[in-house]
Amino acid sequence: MKIISTFLLLALATSAILAEEGIITTVAGTGHNENNGHEGTADKINIGQPFGVEIGPEGDLFITEVANHRIWQLDRKTSELAVVAGTGEIGYTGDGGDPFEAKMNEPYEVRFDGDGNLFVVEMQNHIVRRIDRKTGVITTIAGTGEAGFSGDDGPATEAHLRVPHGITLDGAGGLYIADIGNHRIRRVDLETGIITTIAGTGENKLPQEGNQAKGHPLPGPRAIAATKDSLYVVLREGHSVWRIEFNSGMLHHIAGTGKSGYSGDGGPAIEATFNGPKGIAVDKAKNIYVVDSENDAIRLIDAKTKTIRTIAGIGRSHDFCGDDGPAVKACFAQPHGICVDAEGTVYIGDTLNHRVRAFRPGDNNKNN
Repeated sequence: MKIISTFLLLALATSAILAEEGIITTVAGTGHNENNGHEGTADKINIGQPFGVEIGPEGDLFITEVANHRIWQLDRKTSELAVVAGTGEIGYTGDGGDPFEAKMNEPYEVRFDGDGNLFVVEMQNHIVRRIDRKTGVITTIAGTGEAGFSGDDGPATEAHLRVPHGITLDGAGGLYIADIGNHRIRRVDLETGIITTIAGTGENKLPQEGNQAKGHPLPGPRAIAATKDSLYVVLREGHSVWRIEFNSGMLHHIAGTGKSGYSGDGGPAIEATFNGPKGIAVDKAKNIYVVDSENDAIRLIDAKTKTIRTIAGIGRSHDFCGDDGPAVKACFAQPHGICVDAEGTVYIGDTLNHRVRAFRPGDNNKNN
């Protein structure tokens, strides 16, 4: 895999301005979506529709570029960008070879396992692929390349997925897929290659608190994040956030009434409303960060108080503004992906602004 080597574990954010709490800045992208090269400085290279963002094993930031079907790596110390997978052409080729020469179709998110292998979900190819850290070879590990629903309890490479969006790993040999078109969450055992459904029935219907995730509805699971004991799920169609206990399989309602809206800041998260949320991250204190995409806002659910607040975005702006100012005064345009580094810096794929932006939430975020 052609990865820039930084040898800096969990490096600090690109701009020193992030040291000031609550200030937002662009760390990659120009606002244009045309393909203007495969490497260069982050302020000169276009990133068309960035979706997923993730910190890699050596502290670099990885970005999925949906418009040009590529995966980028940002050295957060030097601000140098380079493509690590994808030719820039739409397609489904390259298995068994160099990921830089593979054609992809709308890569949505990337994740890493404990060995540093990279996993990417390609929504329009209906697959998940892996890039081996040691060999650099890319291979499909789930999906056939055709949309559908089939394959449970068999090899994941023979199963059909339907426009999968999010992925995560549990650190115990499980890869989870938000199979949004099938209204299910599916798990691939990375040792055996077997795929199973662990949540959802295919029905577009809200679940109930305390139900078992398996055998009960889960409408539009868009994004997922794992901790040691739980899987956190954002429901796009269900406008809410849920938690699935790994041990018991039980569903717990975390946030959102299930109705579309933008309300609830300062109060209990369970009484708030979202509008098509599409991204989630959980930090080491189990605070939950939700990308409230159609509201153009980033919201934080406090792990201790269970209250919710907006930490970035003015709400329903669908515009670009606010760089080098307070994150709560910034404008977003349908953001998607989110991640949080060990220092507490939040990275956002500001999709229709064709930029990746970052800020560090602080006390000055508490009030708009």
